[in-house]
Amino acid sequence: MEYEKKIEDWLWGNRGKGTRFLQRLVQENSTRGLESGAQAVIIEKCRKLGLTLDIWEIGGEELTKHPAYCSDRTDFTGNPNVVAVLKGSGGGKSLILNGHIDVVPEGDENDWEHDPYSGYIEDGKLYGRGSTDMKGGSVSLLLAMEAIISSRIKLKGDVIFQSVIEEESGGAGTLAAVLRGYQADGAIIPEPTNMKVFPKQQGSMWFRITVKGRSAHGGTRYEGVNAIEKAMQLIKHLQELENKRNERIDDPLYDRIPIPIPLNIGKMNSGQWPSSVPDIATIEGRIGVAPNEQMKDVEKELENCVAEASAQDEWLQKNPPAIEWFGGRWLPGNLEVEHPLMASISHAFEKVKNEKPIIEASPWGTDGGILSNIGNTPVVVIGPGVTASAHDVNEYIHIDEVFTAAEIIAHTIVDWCGMSDE
Repeated sequence: MEYEKKIEDWLWGNRGKGTRFLQRLVQENSTRGLESGAQAVIIEKCRKLGLTLDIWEIGGEELTKHPAYCSDRTDFTGNPNVVAVLKGSGGGKSLILNGHIDVVPEGDENDWEHDPYSGYIEDGKLYGRGSTDMKGGSVSLLLAMEAIISSRIKLKGDVIFQSVIEEESGGAGTLAAVLRGYQADGAIIPEPTNMKVFPKQQGSMWFRITVKGRSAHGGTRYEGVNAIEKAMQLIKHLQELENKRNERIDDPLYDRIPIPIPLNIGKMNSGQWPSSVPDIATIEGRIGVAPNEQMKDVEKELENCVAEASAQDEWLQKNPPAIEWFGGRWLPGNLEVEHPLMASISHAFEKVKNEKPIIEASPWGTDGGILSNIGNTPVVVIGPGVTASAHDVNEYIHIDEVFTAAEIIAHTIVDWCGMSDE
């Protein structure tokens, strides 16, 4: 029997078991600082598969002082990274399979139709926080490995499965894995792409702008300077900067994406009393970074925009806004479409789906930027899950897609790592 048929038969014969595994993983709340329960489920599965495990709590100066480190979290105790290796016989290419176990908070539970950690199943969909982003993808990785192991397929190259923490907060978990020595000839990250293939990933970073005003009584507001109004002026200039930056994008992989590198104003604080003119306002936002851009260049462009806007206003000239770069930072990824890993994944996709994959650039950041820029590991992002459902209430994943992704990834593993004669 051809190995493709063995993999297909095993996956379809174990749908119930695989679905229950995903359900169990979703039922573990793994929001920031609570990752240990879900990691325990992962560890148990990897032990059953006979994989060589490396479990450690991240931290230490090598990590926290690295230029790419980004986290406001100081204590990672009890919430480890997990790496599990399927050792090859030698002579083949190695492959990292990287998934993150952390999920974003569930928000208002009253907005959910079912408990956000229920793993409720209905009409071929499994609901729950993290089902799409990205426990479904991580289960696809493990199912792909289990299908290969159970089908007695021996590989030449090593397969390195990673379940990391902190992706949603800037990628400290994956950075820790890179610094621990985990690099490979290629990597797959099964983020929810709607099964599109992303060789390029947008980067992003957070900024905070503090705008000064002068307080006064609301009845004589003309005696003060309203910090909110000055902030609104800056926001208009930032919107123009977004337009300018996106007009420069000519990569055809962005043709179907309305705003390739968005600049989003996500938070604004100002004022303490309705009858007072506010004397300070803060704007917090996120700016996208194109795959071919450097973070420092994008920082400078936004800073210049604020400086130019301030130069047009007498008050802001004398009271220049302060800019801080804080919080989340995701490095961009930029893999050429002709890379051999792209060919391997595309061939596997066509074999399973009987159609060519849609190839685009990612509209958001992933840990791929760390793997490629710091770990020198080529990365492709492809996975099951509804992109629009990630971070939303009533998050769900189509169960069929989890198994389809597993089959595609299994074929890619065999093709990339090579089959051993042993």
